[in-house]
Amino acid sequence: MKLTIIGAGNIGGAIARGLAGGTSIKASDITCTDPSPKRLEHIQSINPSIRTTSDNCDAIKNADIILIAVKPWLVENVINEIKTNLNFEKQIIVSIAAGITFQQLETFLEKDTETKPVIFRLIPNTAIDVKCSMTFISAQNATQEQIDLILKTFNELGLTMLLEERLIGPGTALGSSGIAFAFRYIRAAIEGGIELGFPPEQATEIVLQTFKGAVELLQTKGTHPEQEIDKVTTPGGITIKGLNAMEHAGFTSAVIKGLLASK
Repeated sequence: MKLTIIGAGNIGGAIARGLAGGTSIKASDITCTDPSPKRLEHIQSINPSIRTTSDNCDAIKNADIILIAVKPWLVENVINEIKTNLNFEKQIIVSIAAGITFQQLETFLEKDTETKPVIFRLIPNTAIDVKCSMTFISAQNATQEQIDLILKTFNELGLTMLLEERLIGPGTALGSSGIAFAFRYIRAAIEGGIELGFPPEQATEIVLQTFKGAVELLQTKGTHPEQEIDKVTTPGGITIKGLNAMEHAGFTSAVIKGLLASK
């Protein structure tokens, strides 16, 4: 199976590096394109087996999967450039551009053929760089075999979840933008730790391990967060006082408002 990634920026480059080290696709079967020579040199410096080029049309000739990893406002231009060379009967098109719908993609891809393009929308988060992404996938005109293929491929870079397109926006807020919200809590906790008297390095280590432990507990035990909270909130104790102070400041409400604003 051959994969062409158009756009070797942060996410496109991370996908190339991650999949090249996996089992679904050989590094020599991955091609990355980008107008920036520095980006392509960086990809090659990490894995020389990955093919690089600045020619999008040449790069897609033998590809089974074409992943468009450019900014949303560049998607139409890229598709117009490669459209005449696309083979809808054999090739799968994957877009990671947030906000570009299937309807828009089908309009961009429209050409004189009765065959409808197989399109996937894929929304990862930046943890894809360490193979720990929460990636949302939605499919249009795809067979179950093609859906299984895309899920299996991107499961190598974290966890994938198949969604209806209507949930891609909310999924972006919860999982893609959501990683920034997690970072903001971590930053705030580190700053609080420094005010409590810890050196910045120690505060960072404590907060990261605590966050990691909380996630591991929930994933391993399958419990609800409130069940784990109950275990550390003794009546009249310091933990419940801290939680209540955060809630009085609007903690839960602020998180929900942020998610709703991001969808």
